Amino acid sequence: MSVNSKTVQGRRDVSFQTLEDLVADAERLVASPKTRTIGNWPLVKLIKHLSQTIHNSIDGFQSKAPLWIRLIMPLFKGHVLKAKKMSPGINLPKAAEADAYPEASSLQEALDDLRRAVARTKTERMEAVHPAFGKMTHDEWTTLHLRHSEMHLSFALPK
Repeated sequence: MSVNSKTVQGRRDVSFQTLEDLVADAERLVASPKTRTIGNWPLVKLIKHLSQTIHNSIDGFQSKAPLWIRLIMPLFKGHVLKAKKMSPGINLPKAAEADAYPEASSLQEALDDLRRAVARTKTERMEAVHPAFGKMTHDEWTTLHLRHSEMHLSFALPK
């Protein structure tokens, strides 16, 4: 049974100014021997999801949101990018979860992939079409990755 992530209590207050801040937080979480998550996903899947999303913002996404979402969501893109926090609780169809939350053999593998993804953003442009928001600039992608990562890693609690 999955957790309703909209109602989870005890999440961390996480704020990233740069993608390097994201990597540093992920490194701290991985280094902590008793990090636990209070949402639906283990830390290894959260970190792999974040790295894959960054890679996809450079390479392109394999899937698109349904047409009605692609027509409506661009209207909300500015609001989402200007928001101080991203709200949890977007439920993907079960078929899309496996693609969005890929497996990693270890936390170290997931962390290394996150480091590679962030390093790519220094030499390659994040300009792929977002599956729901449509065209985005490199700077818009950076902002979206920061808010997205804050939301997901707020569910990870180091001890």
